[in-house]
Amino acid sequence: MSRHDMLGGVALVLWAFLGVLTRLAAGIPPLQLTAMAMTVGGAAGLAVVLARGQASRLRQGALAWAHGVGGLAGYHALYFAALALAPPVEANLLNYLWPLLIVLLSAPVLGLALDARRLSGVVLGLAGCALLLGGGAGFAPAAWPGFLCAAAAALVWALYSVTARRLAGVPTEAVAGFCLGAALLSGVLHALTETTVVPDARQAVAVLLMGLGPLGAAFFLWDAGMKRGDPRLLGTLAYATPVASTALLLAAGEGQAGWRVLAAAALVAGGGLLAAMGRGGKPAKAARL
Repeated sequence: MSRHDMLGGVALVLWAFLGVLTRLAAGIPPLQLTAMAMTVGGAAGLAVVLARGQASRLRQGALAWAHGVGGLAGYHALYFAALALAPPVEANLLNYLWPLLIVLLSAPVLGLALDARRLSGVVLGLAGCALLLGGGAGFAPAAWPGFLCAAAAALVWALYSVTARRLAGVPTEAVAGFCLGAALLSGVLHALTETTVVPDARQAVAVLLMGLGPLGAAFFLWDAGMKRGDPRLLGTLAYATPVASTALLLAAGEGQAGWRVLAAAALVAGGGLLAAMGRGGKPAKAARL
């Protein structure tokens, strides 16, 4: 595993805390929460960029801005809509189809080979996610728009992640601007569709931690990992995120552990290990803006 693969792995660890932090911030409308947290993350990133004298790296072409702002804002808009319209646990797990899609899209988009070990790892990871889903059948018809939003969110994030490799000429520092752009877009949508809630102390701390971690630093680390690491490995290892997130929620007293969770964790961990043992393919050349 390369250094950039490890950076992408740290992003996955940070994303595992998103569920717990979201529970702490409960009561804040989704788009407002997205705008606030991304403002924190973008501002922190911008401060680092300016302190290093790298402001010029924020000047990127229209394609880079469309990719960054559209990917960050579009994914979260679809994700929060999914959790609002469908049962949140099932919608969240359906959203975690994006690791599978990353591994599969790496072949046609980037020209990376998918060997038998990686494909087997994908199958194990998908089986773990399916086991966590718990065989949820018989959902009300009103829930299906939410499930469609969850599936669309998975596709948007997978495409954002994989195509980031082809935009490797865009420096990671530019993500600070993309976060602020996504915050602005989310804020406008919030003003049009939601009622503003003034956060209390608990919610404010949750927003701060969320902005510094899952909706902040994680974006920069993931960007570096997807552009310079192995997207097939990171995509398969990402199956551990819903398991880790579930474990943290259980530790916080949000549920009870059972054989299903333990078995799913074993399948996900085994799939990640199997994928890590796969042979690497020749990466496609990054496109220049």
